[in-house]
Amino acid sequence: MGEPVRDYEVVYIFDTTVEESKVDEKLERFNALATGGGGEVTTVDRWGARPLAYPIAKKTAGNFVVVQFRAVGDALPEFERMMKLDDDLLRYLIVVHAGEPSAPMSIAHKVVRDDDDDDDDGED
Repeated sequence: MGEPVRDYEVVYIFDTTVEESKVDEKLERFNALATGGGGEVTTVDRWGARPLAYPIAKKTAGNFVVVQFRAVGDALPEFERMMKLDDDLLRYLIVVHAGEPSAPMSIAHKVVRDDDDDDDDGED
């Protein structure tokens, strides 16, 4: 029996000078590597250009993309190797996604929950 499929999340930070079509090509290639061997991409969330907390390779902003996917762990070493070799990718982070699946809306925006009432001061 093969390795179990797990949920992962990867955050890409691309150089803002890279054209959107080139970012799409890179995402297709990375997604194919990540899901090779029986996985699937479940969510692609484009956050767009955002300022960086600190300069990376003399860049002060990056184009953020968050991808959630299901994959076997055997696919990840080659996936990570290809990301390390990509000069247009400033940073990336892969984590095991242990939480609930994200809602169809962007995870970049705060969702107001019922228990987040600001006007609940205990008085009526």
